[in-house]
Amino acid sequence: MRTNPVLARLGSYAIGELQNRVRAMRAAGEHLIDFSIGDPREPTPAFIREAVRDSIPEVSQYPTARGLASLREAIAGYVGRRFGVDVDPETQVLPTSGSKEAIFSTPLAFIDRDARDAVAWPTPGYPIYERGALLAGAEGVGVALDGDFVFRVDQVPADLWPRLRMLWTCSPHNPAGSVTPRIEVERFVTAARDAGTLLCADECYIDLFEGDPPTGVLEVAGPQAKGVLAFFSLSKRSGMTGYRSGAIVGDAEAIAVLASFRTSTGTASPEYVQAGASEAWSDDTHTEDRRRIFAAKRSVLRGAFEDAGFEVVGSVAGIYLWVEVGDDVAVTARLLEDGIVVSPGSAFGPGGEGYVRLALVPELDECDEAAEAVRKCLSKN
Repeated sequence: MRTNPVLARLGSYAIGELQNRVRAMRAAGEHLIDFSIGDPREPTPAFIREAVRDSIPEVSQYPTARGLASLREAIAGYVGRRFGVDVDPETQVLPTSGSKEAIFSTPLAFIDRDARDAVAWPTPGYPIYERGALLAGAEGVGVALDGDFVFRVDQVPADLWPRLRMLWTCSPHNPAGSVTPRIEVERFVTAARDAGTLLCADECYIDLFEGDPPTGVLEVAGPQAKGVLAFFSLSKRSGMTGYRSGAIVGDAEAIAVLASFRTSTGTASPEYVQAGASEAWSDDTHTEDRRRIFAAKRSVLRGAFEDAGFEVVGSVAGIYLWVEVGDDVAVTARLLEDGIVVSPGSAFGPGGEGYVRLALVPELDECDEAAEAVRKCLSKN
C-alpha cells in the first residue's frame, strides 16, 4: 500500500511503543506504577462533570468550529484574570478538541510547502510539533536545549528567521518542567514580529507551577496579540484529559484562518463537553488544589532521585520530573524491572538523551511507593 513517505521517516510514536510493553506486562498480572504518560488520575471536579451531564441533549447535533459563545466568553474571562489582557471572544478565541490536535493541525493552515517554509521548536520537546510540521510539508528544525532546558531566542539560528513561518515555544516546558523568564518571552515576541514569523506558544501547563506564575505570551504580546497564538488545555489544569477540550487565543487574523480551516476538518468538542469546559475556565479554585497535589508528588520523587545520587533538572512547573541519569534507555529498563514505568528522554528528540521523564500522574501513595523503589534499585551509594 502506498503511504505518505513522511510517516515512514517519522516512525512510530516512541511513547506508544513503551505503552504497548506496559500493557502486556499489566495483562500478565505484573504490578506497575506508570509515570510515562501525562494522564493524571485525580477525579475531574464534580462541578465540571455535573455540567457535562446536565448538558447532554436529547437530540445530538453537530458542534460548530467556532464553538459556543458561552465557552469563548469563559476562555476570554480566564485570559483576563490570569494574564491581565482583554481579548475579544468573537475574534480572538477558538475552542479546540484538546491541544494535541490543535498543535498538530495548525501548520496545515499556514505552511506553503512550495515556498520552503520552515517550522522550528525546542528539542527535547513534544513530538507533535515535528509531526505536524513535517506532514504539513514544512522543513522541520529542532533547536536542541541543554543545561537548564530553557529555550532562548539566541538559540534560533540567525539564517533561519527569513523563512521561519512558525516557531513553537513551550513554557512550562515538556518534558523538562523549566520556565521561560519574562525577558525571554519578550524577546521571542519581538524577534518573531520582526521576522514575520507566527509565534505559537504551547502553554498547556501554565497554571501548574510552584512559586511565581510563569509569564504567558499574551501578557507580553498585548491585547491585539499581533503575530502570536497561545495554546491552552483543560487536560492538566482541570483534570479533563479524556474530555478533549482546549483553546487557541491570540491574533484575530490567524484565528480567522484557523476557524475557516477547522470548518473543513469538522474538528470540535461536543457541545455538552463545551458546557463543562465553560465551567472549568470560569473557576480557578480547583486548579489551586491541583497545583498542591502535583507539588507534593514532585517533592516525594525529587527527594528519591536526589537520595539515589541523580540530579533533577528544571522540574519547577508543569507535571513532569526531568532527571539526569546517564544512559536513559538502560535506566528506563532497570526501573521497569522493578515495576516503575518512566519515559526515556531520547523519546522526546535530540537533547533528551541521558535523561528520564516522570509524569506526576499516579496518586500520592503510589508516588511514595515508587520513591522507595527508586532508592533501592538506583542508589549510587
